[in-house]
Amino acid sequence: MSRFAEPMARLIEEFKKLPGIGSKSAQRLAFHVLRASDEDAEELAAAIRDVKANLHLCSICNNITDVDPCVYCTNPTRNQRVVCVVEEPTNIGAIEKSKNFGGVYHVLHGSISPLHGVGPEQLRTSNLLKRLDAGEVDEVILATNPTVEGEATAVYLFGMIKRPGVRITRIATGIPAGSDIEYADEVTILKAMEGRREL
Repeated sequence: MSRFAEPMARLIEEFKKLPGIGSKSAQRLAFHVLRASDEDAEELAAAIRDVKANLHLCSICNNITDVDPCVYCTNPTRNQRVVCVVEEPTNIGAIEKSKNFGGVYHVLHGSISPLHGVGPEQLRTSNLLKRLDAGEVDEVILATNPTVEGEATAVYLFGMIKRPGVRITRIATGIPAGSDIEYADEVTILKAMEGRREL
């Protein structure tokens, strides 16, 4: 039997469904909502309803957006012929922080992970293939994570998207800027050596 009233127990259970939220964090969030003003609680509920009602995937790149096509795909200052492929919409923010990429994106919404039951058929690739087949792309940058799953996804995509006249590149990996080589693991050193370039 729950030690909380049914509405509180239900709210805690819902919070526990969120990624990275365990029982204690769910309880803290639920009690925060309980202590919040009626207006704040209603604003939270309205924001959740608004996200579900008004956000969808861009028909061109699969980014999460409230307008279709999204702001990246319709921006006239971006190079529409250079496509950066990422695993998740959150990866776009990390790339945009560099202020160095002026192309557009394609979001896979995952990576190949047989252990988690994710195969190539679960990746969102159909609209990328349409862009490639229409001759709208000069370069595809594979910016999947430097993990086993990300590498497997990059290898799979390379075979799938290889086309004459389309350059396919992979983001470099290796020693992070400002760190010490002494503390890098063997895989990081290997990737840094493989990705070396001329000065």
